[in-house]
Amino acid sequence: MKRLLAAALLTLIAPAYAAHEGPASLDAALAQGKREHKPVLVDFQAVWCYSCYYMASHVLNGKEWNDLEKKIVFYEADADKPADKAWMNKLNVHFLPTYVAIGPDGEELGRILAEQPREKFYPQVAALLSGDARLSHQKDEAVKGSLASVAEVLDTYQQRYQGKEGMAWFDTLPSMVRNVSDQDKRVALAKQKLLLLEGKADKNDAAIASAATKVLAGNIGCDRPYVLDDLIGATAAQPPATRQASLSPQKPAFDEYLSTQIFVASPTCADQRSAVLTAADLDAAIGDTAGEQAVLRKAIDLSREKLHGDLKSDRNLADNLRVYLVRAKAGDELDTLEKQLIAAYPSDYVYNYRYGRRLVESGKFAEGLPYLEAAAKKAYGANTISVATYRVKALHALNRDAEARKLVATTVAAQGAAFPEQTKKLQETLPSA
Repeated sequence: MKRLLAAALLTLIAPAYAAHEGPASLDAALAQGKREHKPVLVDFQAVWCYSCYYMASHVLNGKEWNDLEKKIVFYEADADKPADKAWMNKLNVHFLPTYVAIGPDGEELGRILAEQPREKFYPQVAALLSGDARLSHQKDEAVKGSLASVAEVLDTYQQRYQGKEGMAWFDTLPSMVRNVSDQDKRVALAKQKLLLLEGKADKNDAAIASAATKVLAGNIGCDRPYVLDDLIGATAAQPPATRQASLSPQKPAFDEYLSTQIFVASPTCADQRSAVLTAADLDAAIGDTAGEQAVLRKAIDLSREKLHGDLKSDRNLADNLRVYLVRAKAGDELDTLEKQLIAAYPSDYVYNYRYGRRLVESGKFAEGLPYLEAAAKKAYGANTISVATYRVKALHALNRDAEARKLVATTVAAQGAAFPEQTKKLQETLPSA
């Protein structure tokens, strides 16, 4: 998404949003769940995750949350902590936030992806905890000929980012089930979603564009921005006229989506940011510059109106405003806002890092470095590497290569084993001596 990512150091900073007391590790949470015969609900999140801000302040609180906590073992998994990142890889989690329910016996009960309004979230959790969403249960029902269960199995594979595995399972169904399955709209749509995942895994733009177009023709609700984003990306290499012909038919449906589910008093879909950015990207791709700026300014104005000048009132909304200003290239407004965000949220590394990074990317190395150094004091785990990467770029540009090499060596020594890919990119940041 635009969007999708140590342990001891985490306790030295205040979390980006309200923390919940709980087990020290996911292994401990699973052991507790087994011991107490309770399901474990894992919240995969991160300090920089804007959707996680939304969930913490708007959903994971109140009476419904208090009632839920009595029934489960809750664990917050931090994408920047090595042990939790390893669990993300094990469970094939690619999207933050992702909520994974695991039964006392260790079987996954199901998962929920992305931010959700509370009126959607709690019924979904209840459905997971009932056990009916278990993949093994869904498969048993599907083999009996239930097309609803066939669709549920395919949707579960899609949530787990297992496109090839899902289609391979479908091919094992009795022919009498497979032959009639495409007559069911939900099954047909679920299959196209898996084909879209396969195309993305294979980096096959033609397959992505074909599947995404078919998925967008269905009733996909709040997933529309993500799928349209896939289509926009897959058509990027097409000639302008061809690309416009591919994308223009999507604009009426997406405008309707914005007007009925996003730009309303009570949005049906919680992820406003993805909707706005995808709308702007769509307009840019089809050459509608005025439309691109209009949707961004509308989002900017609405965000400011809802914040009432108080950036602490809703961090998700405040961070959305920042991103809209970045996308609109509103430099002066953005400079003012980012300094206000640093003041409003001083306890973590995020806004010092983002402002320092932007200054470095614009060639203002001396100005950006102090902000990155401030961020480094509060960074931990994987985000230590992110901060170090831009500190190294700034130091190198300022002819301070000895300091840069020392920073790379220190960071690699501390984080290299847990995050080898990120540290390799960090090492590549500094030219060889």
